[in-house]
Amino acid sequence: MQMSEPGFWDDPERSNQLMKESKNLKDTVELCEHLQTAYDDILTLIEMGYEENDPEMIPEIRAELDDFIEKLENIRLATLLTGEYDKSNAILRINAGAGGTESCDWGGMLYRMYCRWAEKKGYAVETLDYLEGDEAGIKSVSFQINGENAYGYLKSEQGVHRLVRISPFNAQGKRQTSFVSVDVMPEIEGDAGIEIKDEDIRIDTYRSSGAGGQHINKTSSAIRITHFPTGVVVQCQNERSQHMNKDKAMQMLRGKLLAIKEAEEEAKLKGIQGDLKAIGWGSQIRSYFLQPYQLVKDNRTAEETANAGAVLDGDIDRFINAYLKKKSQGTLQQVE
Repeated sequence: MQMSEPGFWDDPERSNQLMKESKNLKDTVELCEHLQTAYDDILTLIEMGYEENDPEMIPEIRAELDDFIEKLENIRLATLLTGEYDKSNAILRINAGAGGTESCDWGGMLYRMYCRWAEKKGYAVETLDYLEGDEAGIKSVSFQINGENAYGYLKSEQGVHRLVRISPFNAQGKRQTSFVSVDVMPEIEGDAGIEIKDEDIRIDTYRSSGAGGQHINKTSSAIRITHFPTGVVVQCQNERSQHMNKDKAMQMLRGKLLAIKEAEEEAKLKGIQGDLKAIGWGSQIRSYFLQPYQLVKDNRTAEETANAGAVLDGDIDRFINAYLKKKSQGTLQQVE
């Protein structure tokens, strides 16, 4: 019997990718069919309201229409995610800026905000590296958000975030300004054409800290990789072995270098490391005011809302959507 020629089933990575794409397309078709049904139902309700002259049907029609518009808008925005890695999982790193406890607490608030956003989207969150603040919050945290289009949406969060509030850590109740940087990169499979030479990196091991059980505190399994040409540093301590942490850290490094490469090609940013060096005045992409009034405003899109509490509870889609729209139109405001 003649053996069949090798196909994509003989390549597990490729076959898994195609199966995932197939599922995503199937889900999109099902959603479109659901929207068509919802559209027909809304028209039917409107006709019934006219025929019966029943104003009590208006709230029901309004609710159905709002739900339809929201789902339709989500599909439309998904069409703007045309980047090669937009459908990938996202890896985020939050770093507190100057300001000690204030900035660390702000970093913890942002970490919670993104975790709440992911939860509402049905995405999974995996913590990769976590360094607590001395008194409160976090000094830095790396975490991965797993879900379709996670990177495509969250790449809008790359940059410096500014908080203005009455400090809970200041006995005199003075208003305090804090800065935190958010770094976003895609999770990539394979090398993605990114070459990393052995002589260009230094790999350090250290004893893990933070949540994770007894194991991580007893062995030097955590990995830190420094990339000399760019100055990029990545680290991972979540996995249970040094080898697994190294593989994950290398994946993070490739994702970061890829993001730098794309930014340089677009000629819109100076690179990830440039953003990380400027955690201070004038470099913020978004400002969050809690006192003396509440306002969250994005400096690139002018999108704003007075409901700061909802934003910090994960309601950031309005800012993501505004970013995607402006980016597709080429009208984003540059942040120096």
